[in-house]
Amino acid sequence: MHIFSRRPSGHDADGADDAVRDTDEGAGLWQRREVRIAALATVLVSTGFVCWLGIRAVEAKSALEHARSGAQQVKEALMQGDTDAAVEAAERTYAQASAARSAAHSLPWNVAASVPWLGSPLKTTQEISDVVLNLAADVLKPAAQVGTVMSPNSLFQDGRLDVGVLRAKQPALSAIADSAARLDMDAAAISEPAYLGPVGDARAALQDQTSDVAEMLENTALAAQLAPSMMGADGPRTYFMGFQTNAEARGTGGLLGGFGVLRFNDGRFTVDDLGANTELDKPFTPIDLGPEYNEQYGFTNPTTDFRNSNQSSHFPYAAQIWRSMWKQQTGMTVDGVVAIDPVALSYILGAVGSITMPDGEKITKDNVVELTESTAYQRFPDDQTARKRYLQDIANEVVKKMSKPVESPRKLLDALGRAVSEGRIAVWSADAEDQTLLEKTPLAHIVPDDAAPYAEVIVNNLAGNKLDYHLTRDIEYVADQCVGDTRMSTVTVRLTNTLGENPSLPEYVAGSMGLRQDIPVTLPNGTMLTSVRLLATQGAELVGATANGDRTPVLTSSERGHPGFEVQVAIPPNQSGELQFRLSEPTAAGSPRVPVQPLVDEVSPRISVPECSR
Repeated sequence: MHIFSRRPSGHDADGADDAVRDTDEGAGLWQRREVRIAALATVLVSTGFVCWLGIRAVEAKSALEHARSGAQQVKEALMQGDTDAAVEAAERTYAQASAARSAAHSLPWNVAASVPWLGSPLKTTQEISDVVLNLAADVLKPAAQVGTVMSPNSLFQDGRLDVGVLRAKQPALSAIADSAARLDMDAAAISEPAYLGPVGDARAALQDQTSDVAEMLENTALAAQLAPSMMGADGPRTYFMGFQTNAEARGTGGLLGGFGVLRFNDGRFTVDDLGANTELDKPFTPIDLGPEYNEQYGFTNPTTDFRNSNQSSHFPYAAQIWRSMWKQQTGMTVDGVVAIDPVALSYILGAVGSITMPDGEKITKDNVVELTESTAYQRFPDDQTARKRYLQDIANEVVKKMSKPVESPRKLLDALGRAVSEGRIAVWSADAEDQTLLEKTPLAHIVPDDAAPYAEVIVNNLAGNKLDYHLTRDIEYVADQCVGDTRMSTVTVRLTNTLGENPSLPEYVAGSMGLRQDIPVTLPNGTMLTSVRLLATQGAELVGATANGDRTPVLTSSERGHPGFEVQVAIPPNQSGELQFRLSEPTAAGSPRVPVQPLVDEVSPRISVPECSR
């Protein structure tokens, strides 16, 4: 038996099948068309988004570059005293910074920046734009406005600093400096991009720029705090002014060769004629600068003998000694002490112009150092009184030149600033509040009492001659990476006696009169006999020291928490010597510092010390 299924006639069945197939095919075509349309729309939207983001990126990049350039123009204009240019540049910078931030915080940028890892450079750029805008709004624009009344040409006229204006603008300057310091911290906190080197470079450039601006404004605010009181805004101030002869090296620069009294009254200054160091001739009563100082220097009678009064590089020690000597010599109690050297005089002459001595001799920025540190000793080989009078006359003429109207106050302030940065002008105040502020600046010339990496090389002339005019120095400080509690470091000092062989110089220039009589040593004429002392990082320990590659004995001491390591060397004419101190020092936080003792030569220490974070 067969069983058959029931179905319609063949025509009707085929028609039904065709209808079903047509419907399915139509639906499939429509679905595929929807997918293509959606895909096309996605591509179009994505392309538009990328293009939009790209346009905003170009806008942000261009605006940020112009803003950073404008910020530098503001700084340079302020430094040059061109206040109109500073105001214009500040306005341009603000406009560019606003455009950059607007582009960097646009919708496509915000969306893209939120993508993990891929959005990292965009997030960094947003942070950069925020800092640049705040820098323009909170620092550059107000600084330019204050600068309109504080340009050097208006502040310093006819030998007088307008201390009234400086004091009136001090609160505004301090507020701007605080804003700059805050933005410097914000810039330091900008996240490092996960990739895209140019964004990382822009981040680093901005961090350097904000750091420079913050430092400049901090120094300006400090000057506005210090200058009025120290320059006689509240009544006359007097300072002992020591003229250091760095042809005979001492810790603060050079031997105290002459002195005068610097007077300030309402921003105007005068200087009493300089006197010779031999006028400090009383049997002085010593002063107590503490057991550490006495242990290191006491055997040389530094507080009663001006020749040994500034062996330490910590200027407040020398200042207090000189103030005490002057009080005992004259009965005058000065408000502070200032030190200056012939190289600083050369910078000043470069700003105010040359001077002409009564006999017609012309003293310029190019010859004043050689005349005072070398030529004078040969010109007056047997007449010390005449030589000292000659040096005093030069210094007096330079000071008189400064007190008269100068063509460019900006150049004079730049010259003084350079001398201060090199330690060639140092200042100490008997007023505790002023001294606290001074110690935030290079003017104080102090040995810092902190734990950051430190290497200061201090030279003291032991022979009592004037040969350090011919001394050149090379200093290098290197250290290992920041691994562990301590790391190894090396300080290398190279000294060269550039004096030619067989020098024909007076005995007091090239001899060894300062050598102790009980030391049976005979040195060739022109030989440098020098104490070389390294003040190292607090907590550092000496592993070993060498002189020209051979192990050498070392005298140890301490000063203001820093360990001291001293080697005494003799360097004949036209020869060099190398000392190397190998140390184990703490991996302390902070930037490494290598202060340079202000002698005749210029030294640029080489520093290869990684900065540790702890």
